[in-house]
Amino acid sequence: MDGAGSFGAGRAGSAFDLITFIKQPQTILRVLAWIFSMVVFASIINEGYVNMGSERLHCVFNKNADACNYGITIGIVAFLACVFFLALDVYFPQISSVKDRKRAVLLEMVFSGFWTFLWFVGFCFLASQWSHTSPKELPLEQASDAARAAIAFSFFSILTWAGLTVCAVQRFLLGTDMTLFTSEHIAGQPPKQPYPSNDVIGQTTIPVDAYQSPPLIETVETRPPGYKIPPAF
Repeated sequence: MDGAGSFGAGRAGSAFDLITFIKQPQTILRVLAWIFSMVVFASIINEGYVNMGSERLHCVFNKNADACNYGITIGIVAFLACVFFLALDVYFPQISSVKDRKRAVLLEMVFSGFWTFLWFVGFCFLASQWSHTSPKELPLEQASDAARAAIAFSFFSILTWAGLTVCAVQRFLLGTDMTLFTSEHIAGQPPKQPYPSNDVIGQTTIPVDAYQSPPLIETVETRPPGYKIPPAF
């Protein structure tokens, strides 16, 4: 059976509606997550490193290179994941198989939940390292704005990816409820035919002549006055 209307999408093969797609909560949250992740890794790459009078660059987060690498990594992966899932959302209504739709929603749900956790870890990690950064060791006036932006948008990313996780869970539960009524979940039971079919071998058929109206019987009451019965030859 086609996955028409299952897992929060329209009928399989239906026309793509751009306005409806833009108004969907997961689309809005995904675009925000895409922007926030770009701000995080771009801030660290561009202004997250300072020098101390030498060619060697130090991470602005307490000279901890792991903090900068972590923020850049999860930001870039989240940026690419948003692009991938946006494309999947566009293609999702064209998926006719209920099983394939279920796999897509499961992938989104697991990834969104996992990345929500990674953003939470990243926010705590960056905030902790920034709080231990001493102005005496690093010229913070060069990268303080970038560090605060990375921390702030890491926190915003937690909210957006948590919202995406909730949307994915709702779509999964909705699809699970609807697929309970599909023939794919009825073990070995063929679809029932409410009316008899003449194409099935062994099926009792009703001849067409059985539905013909009975012949007209003339009676004395139905004959007009003066009517004479013609002689029989």
